Amino acid sequence: MANYNLRINGKMTQVDVDSDTPMLWVLRDHIKLVGTKFGCGIAQCGACTIHLDGEAVRSCSVPVSAVGAKAITTIEGLSENGDHPLQKAWIEHDVPQCGYCQAGQIMNAASLLDKNPNPSDEDIARGMNGNICRCGTYTRIKKAIKTAAAEMS
Repeated sequence: MANYNLRINGKMTQVDVDSDTPMLWVLRDHIKLVGTKFGCGIAQCGACTIHLDGEAVRSCSVPVSAVGAKAITTIEGLSENGDHPLQKAWIEHDVPQCGYCQAGQIMNAASLLDKNPNPSDEDIARGMNGNICRCGTYTRIKKAIKTAAAEMS
């Protein structure tokens, strides 16, 4: 076990965990931030997507020892009141059905819009590839991303 000082959602937090502990479990089990979901455990579904210095990453495959001084942002840290343009657009377009993948979808979309504030349909398809929605709400996800992009510009 080792102590790690992590900057999560703008706050410094110390955890004492094994160096190979995936960030997913650090967040959920040790910090009690449960918005980040476990989906597949092999970085294929995107349910566990968080940001490391603004880059979307699969937290199930990132060991705590690899984080270093990078800033971690979870769905809880995207906005204080759930009023990020993507979160509002998700509601406007009634995106969630079961809702399980939505935190990962939103975090991936936020990273996409940070890099490309006016994405085309192709950009969205390419940028969101790998975030699986078992309910199949991809059309609504695309509409919500477009709505958020328009509001953010």
